[in-house]
Amino acid sequence: MRPFSILRRHFAGRFYSEGGYRDVLIIAVPLVFTTGSWALQHFIDRMFLNWFSKEAMAASMPAGSLNFTLVSLFMGTVSYVSTFIAQYYGSEQNRMVGPVLWQSLYISAISGAIIMLFIPFSDAIFAFVGHAQQVQEYEAAYFTILCLGAMPLVASSAMSGFFSGTGRTWIILVSNFSATAVNLVMDYLLIFGNFGFPRLGIEGAGVATVFASCVSLAVYAAVLFRPSYDALFNTIRGWRFEPRLFRRLIRFGLPNGVQFFLDMLGITVFILILGRLGTDSLAATNIAFNVNTIAFMPMIGLGITVSVLVGQYLGMNDPDRAEYSVYSGLHLAVAYMGAIALVYLFAPDIFISLYGAGADQERFRPTADLVRVLLRFVAFYCVFDSMNIIFASAIKGAGDTRFVMYVIIILSLFCLVIPTAVLLYYFDMGIYAGWSVLTFYVAVTGIVFAARFSGGRWKGMRVIEEPYAVIPPSMPEGPGGRTEV
Repeated sequence: MRPFSILRRHFAGRFYSEGGYRDVLIIAVPLVFTTGSWALQHFIDRMFLNWFSKEAMAASMPAGSLNFTLVSLFMGTVSYVSTFIAQYYGSEQNRMVGPVLWQSLYISAISGAIIMLFIPFSDAIFAFVGHAQQVQEYEAAYFTILCLGAMPLVASSAMSGFFSGTGRTWIILVSNFSATAVNLVMDYLLIFGNFGFPRLGIEGAGVATVFASCVSLAVYAAVLFRPSYDALFNTIRGWRFEPRLFRRLIRFGLPNGVQFFLDMLGITVFILILGRLGTDSLAATNIAFNVNTIAFMPMIGLGITVSVLVGQYLGMNDPDRAEYSVYSGLHLAVAYMGAIALVYLFAPDIFISLYGAGADQERFRPTADLVRVLLRFVAFYCVFDSMNIIFASAIKGAGDTRFVMYVIIILSLFCLVIPTAVLLYYFDMGIYAGWSVLTFYVAVTGIVFAARFSGGRWKGMRVIEEPYAVIPPSMPEGPGGRTEV
């Protein structure tokens, strides 16, 4: 009993202390449900596509991943506005929130135009990859539609940064739940042609995804541009383009975007390489990654929380409390990931059976057998993934974005893409060799970020200017700025 009592007192002390589990959960719960809803959306989306055809399921991950890789460069850049907002909010410079938010929205508009330039090359891109002909056609169609909807997706990420950076995370939950509900209903109607709607297959899934992004953006805008928020944060009056603030956001946000882009690019290339092994291997990899989103995406919510708390406490000049909050987040992440890993190991059919429910059982059986093995790899590396998410988010919340970018550049190239290509192309090894490389990559990445955090250099970093340099006492009331991921 005595060890149990000590453990209970320790847990209670950490739960209620500043920067403890309670403070983390207040911000994280809506974000975890939000990112979890996004995972659920993609899980059901691809489950429906697997019911439609194995080729549609196989095409959805490469095309979706390639589109998201392009979007991630801009999404990672604009989402970093949450760190600016958190530090401005923590240092009580609320009037700077609106202007920095608007700079991220200008980046969002630019991103939509740039990504649409890839549409004319969609057929050539997937022909070069060399998947089966039917898969190629599905990939090109799905990729084209998703590119058309890039701008609202990036702008939603920017606007959500305002709410996460200020701790108003319940609005993010409402926005994403609304978008998820719309997406799933439209999936059901447009993929299969139910209730008189056209049977569009994978194109219907793309239309549903784009429309859902527009719904999310509309919810954020309806709340964000209310007079009460404008009075406090200059969310309307801060609309002007401010070159100095724009450059500052690019300076810290672009490395975050590049890191996000390269991380996604490494995974996308990995998927494309495995796709050359055949449709079964590609479909199994897609399903395993999709199932992994059940564990991974809620942890993104915890990562955002850690980044926001680090930003707010550093804005208050309290790095020790920031460090304490990071370890509180890590404890919660490891507990969750560990529980999910056990399910992957001992009850994988809980997830796999959902994909097979509406599919041709004979065609699906080889894919299902592969997925059961791949989920063992996921179970092993997902605990390392929690270290990756939490510690990378912590140092980015301080402004250490360039280190994260350099790590991803080096490790994704030399620990993921090149080893996978060598093992599969030159040594003719199979899917398990590729997934072994992926597991090694995730483990090394988590260890590197943990070491960087433990070094403590991040404690002296800031992304915002000193208060006196931003708002002198004699400055009249004017536009302010503030935004996030």
